[in-house]
Amino acid sequence: MAKKPDNIVFNTETNSYDARLKEYGTNLGAPAIKIENLGPWKTRGIKSVNDSIAAEFEELRNKYLALQERYEYNRLVYGADYNFKPIVGKTYYLYKGKGSSHFLSILKPNECSFDFISSFRLSSELVWEKVAE
Repeated sequence: MAKKPDNIVFNTETNSYDARLKEYGTNLGAPAIKIENLGPWKTRGIKSVNDSIAAEFEELRNKYLALQERYEYNRLVYGADYNFKPIVGKTYYLYKGKGSSHFLSILKPNECSFDFISSFRLSSELVWEKVAE
């Protein structure tokens, strides 16, 4: 089979002329194919995605820090000395004991002279939650 000129659109696989099927102009009078400058579009996209990911990361970091703080409070309170069974929903007061020990009490800071640390409430999931003072 003879080679066709470059300006003729001939598909050798189907052995047919298929210029009408192309998504782009195929004759010499067709508009030139110009590549758009995608730099600004890419820059906006990158900034948008980076801002979104940074915000999500910051949110996850804050959740992690809050969870770590809750863990430390629970470790501290559950490790403290107390001789009573805490009631869910009640507020208790954590005080510094002798040495590195701590103790939990029902006495409010204004009712005693112990070294007050913080107030905690026992949730229904048996998680100690710090009470705003």
